[in-house]
Amino acid sequence: MDFLTALQVSSSALDAQRVKMNTIASNLANAETTRTPEGGPYKKKTAVLTATEINNPGGFKNFKDALEQSIKGVKVSEITEDNESYKMKYEPGSPDADEKGYVKLPNINLMEEMVNMMSSSRAYEANVTAINATKSMAQKALDIGK
Repeated sequence: MDFLTALQVSSSALDAQRVKMNTIASNLANAETTRTPEGGPYKKKTAVLTATEINNPGGFKNFKDALEQSIKGVKVSEITEDNESYKMKYEPGSPDADEKGYVKLPNINLMEEMVNMMSSSRAYEANVTAINATKSMAQKALDIGK
C-alpha cells in the first residue's frame, strides 16, 4: 500500500467518524425533546457505516494487485431513525401530555450514547495518529533521498 492509499483510508474514516459524532451529539441534545417540526418526539438517529472502495484498479494480474483491490475505506451509507417505542413520563402539567398525563419522550439512553461518543472519538484519534505516522514516514523517505 502506498502513502496516498493509506491517507485515503484514514481520511475516509475521519469523515465517517465526524458524521457519527455529529449524529450522537444530536441525539444527546434532543434526549428530552417532546415536539419536533415533523410532529411527535425526537427520533433517535444512527449513522450506518459501510466499507467503500478506495482505489479500483480494474482487474488484477498478480497478488499485489489483488491485495490492493481488497483495501477498503469507510463511509456513512445512511442515517437511520429509530422507530422503537417511546419512554412515557408522567407529567400532567405538560402541554405535550396525553389525556392520562403521560408525555412521550425519545427512547435515548444517555449512557449508551456517551459510550458511543467516546468510542467514535477514540476511532477518530486513532485515524489522526495513522495519518501523522504516514506523513512522518513519507517525510523520512524524502529525507533519505537528500
